[in-house]
Order: sequence, then structure tokens, then C-alpha cells
Amino acid sequence: MATPGRKRMLVQERHRNILATLETKDRVMVEELAERYQISAVTVRADLDTLADAGALVRTHGGAVKRTDPRVDYPIEFKQTLHHAEKVRIAEAATRLIHPNQTVILDSGTTTVEIARCLKASRIRPVTVITNALNIAMELTNTADIAVVMLGGMVRPRSYSLVGPQAEFTLRGLVTDHLFLGVDGIDPEVGFTTPDILEAQLNRLMIAVSKEATAVADSSKLGRRSLSVIDKVGAVHRLITDKGADEKYLHALRVAGVEVITT
Repeated sequence: MATPGRKRMLVQERHRNILATLETKDRVMVEELAERYQISAVTVRADLDTLADAGALVRTHGGAVKRTDPRVDYPIEFKQTLHHAEKVRIAEAATRLIHPNQTVILDSGTTTVEIARCLKASRIRPVTVITNALNIAMELTNTADIAVVMLGGMVRPRSYSLVGPQAEFTLRGLVTDHLFLGVDGIDPEVGFTTPDILEAQLNRLMIAVSKEATAVADSSKLGRRSLSVIDKVGAVHRLITDKGADEKYLHALRVAGVEVITT
């Protein structure tokens, strides 16, 4: 029978091995780890939760990935696996802010595509949606009483978004009721940031042409800085995030005049 000290050592050893695996594989799955260490899936999930709480990895649906670098522009297929449950809750809260007969901008991103799905499933009609995201446009195409306006421009394959002078030219001729902005980093001192310079320029214009702007981001984005500044935090009216958000960042945002909604 293992002593408590030996049991603790085994847990720590397993944690080190999990992190070592992530250095070479980028992703681990619960079932794979349960089989490797001959332990239950419940124990594996507890291990991954502990490591995630310590900031050593990022939990995903069914497993975990290496902690992401906010300066890196990761493929959308990868980003959509991160914090999925939180993004769905954020999207539900965001959708409740949309009203019939409004024109809204849905920026590209994995949280904003969840807003598109919630809007599609809702009874909020009619609505006009302006977007620079190919996947959001496809999600809403052929949905009764939802008109879709697609911005032109250069396609960014990693994010399925359109950016550049053509997108900006189209947007300058529009006036919208509400923007839902996806971001990669939120630093109360620097502002909202994203890895792509052209994306940042387009996002700044989206804020300018909208009567109301809501940033949507899970709590992992708070305190992070990416390459390109979109705008100061006070440029938006509110932030919708999850309850895991650090209160010191939320307080700084409130001081800057930003309404904070946690889900």
C-alpha cells in the first residue's frame, strides 16, 4: 500500500510527465492519459484542472494544450477548442443584448462565432449582421430574417477573416447599432490587442462606426498583451467575460468606465 508521501510524489511525477508530453505533442487527451497512467478519467481531469489553475497549461474539451502565447496568431481550429464552455456562456449573454431591427457587427473570432450560433437559434428577428468572418457569414447564410453583409478584403486563412483597405472602405460607409468585438489580449494600461496589424486597424474602425461596442473575451485574455493595439479599454462600452476573471483587472476596467458582465 502506497504511503501518503509516496502517493503525493506519484501525483507530482505524473504532473511533470504530462507537462513534458505537452512540450513535444502540443495536445494531450484525457483518455490517452488515463490509459498511459492506468488511472481513471476523473483523476486525469483533476490533474489537468490543477495544472491549468497553476497556469501550466490550458484546458480544452477532452484534454489540454500548451499555454498559448498572445503574440502568436494561432489557427482558428486550435483556438476554438480553448475555453469552449466559457465562450458559449459569454455568447448567450451577448445575444441577450441584441434587439429586433438592429444592425450588428460580429467581428471574427471563436467567441463571436458562438454569438452567431446563439443568434441563429434565437427568435430575435429581423436583424442585419455585418461581419468580416467567412465562418460567421456561412453560419448565418439562409437564416430567415437575418440579412448578412460581408466585408471585402484579403483573407487571413488562420482566422477566416477579411482585412485590409477594401474591408475598411466598405465599413466606412456603414452605421451600426452594436459591435461585438473579439480580442486576444486585454491590458487595462495598453488596451485591447490582437496579433495582426490589419485586423487591429479594422477593429478600431468597427468601434468608430458603432453606436455601442461590447468586447467578448474569456478570462484568459485579461492581463495579456498581443502585438497590435486595437484601442484603449475605454473605447468600448462593456466587456462580457467569465467568472474566472481576475478581479484586479475587472476593477481597472470599471474605473476606466467599462461595464463588466461576468457569466
